[in-house]
Amino acid sequence: MNTNAVTNGVMTSLASLGNGIKSRRCSSYDTTGGNADFWTIHMGETLTLADISGSGSIRHIWMTTFEGKMNLRGLVLRIYWDGEVTPSIQCPLGDFFGMGHGQEYSFNSAPLQTFHLGMNCWFTMPFNKSARVTIENQGIEDAPIFFYIDHQLYDKPVENIAYFHANWRRELVVKKDEKIGPNAQGKMQRLNTTGKNNFLVLDVEGKGHYVGTCLHLDSNEYNWWGEGDDMFFIDGESWPPNIHGTGMEDYFCGAWNYNRLSETYNSPYFGYHLKGNNDYTGKHSQYRFHILDPIYFEKSLRFSIEHGHGNDMQGDWTSTAYWYQIDRKNALPDLGTFDDRLPFSSVEALKNRKDLC
Repeated sequence: MNTNAVTNGVMTSLASLGNGIKSRRCSSYDTTGGNADFWTIHMGETLTLADISGSGSIRHIWMTTFEGKMNLRGLVLRIYWDGEVTPSIQCPLGDFFGMGHGQEYSFNSAPLQTFHLGMNCWFTMPFNKSARVTIENQGIEDAPIFFYIDHQLYDKPVENIAYFHANWRRELVVKKDEKIGPNAQGKMQRLNTTGKNNFLVLDVEGKGHYVGTCLHLDSNEYNWWGEGDDMFFIDGESWPPNIHGTGMEDYFCGAWNYNRLSETYNSPYFGYHLKGNNDYTGKHSQYRFHILDPIYFEKSLRFSIEHGHGNDMQGDWTSTAYWYQIDRKNALPDLGTFDDRLPFSSVEALKNRKDLC
């Protein structure tokens, strides 16, 4: 993997000495000097992993836990900046690190990497008064959490600060009615001229810039699900927005239905990191990080993707959106209950809780 575009700026700055910077870590190490280097999160409990005061920035988060009993969907990560009441980051643990469907798999991007259950995040997360990181166990058994939260403390406030955000959404999408008419080549087909029935990834008010998407889908249809266009409605735009795509695999920097892709691929900024069946059924995951091309907004951003052309496909769709902003007006959408977050493959097991316990 060629990571020059990612590392050149960082590598050239390594010889510059820092001033007024203290390196710190919050971790789950065994304070007795032993090797019990984890914390136990009991069912229904919320633990504070870090409560940092002052001006600073989280630079790296590493975590791991057990995959069993759907811990990656049962554990909920929340982060609060500068004393805010509602979190700026609210995601199931696995989904925050790019792993969907409640299961582990490995991939290697610039801001997120996972290797088995070693989960890493390198997004810069500045704050000026405080940072509080919590984990809630909404699952069905006690769970261990191993973690590092590597951060810096500064002797003066960070100027022109924007707060890092991440949020998870899920929708069981179904085929929607769209009008029929001639397309640009004169062929009669479904026409989506509003975007209102698209799968919604993010809808937020404030000033900021959008930096990434992880999208996971589980389909039982033997058809290509990736003809849907991405649409970024900036500052209250109506359709068509100024940023309008040509197909889902195009947004994720692929092409031609992933037709000849016999295995997963990943790169610093984009990837198809979980591949289901060749007939497009099963579980699939894709990511796209706008590291070099953030999507800027002054007042609001509504980002959505068609589920199939003209929203003609069904399936279990989930996403995690990553962005920076100030002046967030509303709380992030609720994640629902643990049962609400279970993948299709676990729904039947829910009917007999002994299968999960």
